[in-house]
Amino acid sequence: MPLFDQLYNFAHWLTRNREEAEDLVQETYAKALKGFSSFQVGTNFRAWMYRILRNTFLTSRTGLKATMTVPLDSEDEPELALERETPETILIERSNWQLVHSAIDQLPVHFREVLLLCEVEEMSYQEIAETLSIPIGTVMSRLSRARKTLGGRLRQELQKEENNGLRVLEDTTRHIPRR
Repeated sequence: MPLFDQLYNFAHWLTRNREEAEDLVQETYAKALKGFSSFQVGTNFRAWMYRILRNTFLTSRTGLKATMTVPLDSEDEPELALERETPETILIERSNWQLVHSAIDQLPVHFREVLLLCEVEEMSYQEIAETLSIPIGTVMSRLSRARKTLGGRLRQELQKEENNGLRVLEDTTRHIPRR
């Protein structure tokens, strides 16, 4: 099936749920087959499929009631298998990945979808505009705002972690007898 992995990946980011993502992709293909006569030869097939998926998501129960939960399935975490890694580096990398994943999940859907289509799916601004049926200027402004919001949230979270680490260090050293 053309674009299956990319559509599933995007659907999973939108729904934050493996089963719902599978259902969404299946429904997308069913709608695409049913409405294939409306596809105009010479236009962007990829954008057409993503538009069907997005519209299906937005009209689904999940899209209308976007929740702010973060899945904690360990299966969703990246495989870390380099020999040079220590338990500490693995922990830091996983916590950073979870931090980014959580920050992306907290973005509003209209920011999240533009960011994912651009950065993960590597679509051009034109393809994103076609997929979402919005002007290229809107794509660029949403992408800029999404990146700014994401960066701000990540900075906040990193500062919190740094402050918590300093507090733990202070609490630990407070109990060490001084000479």
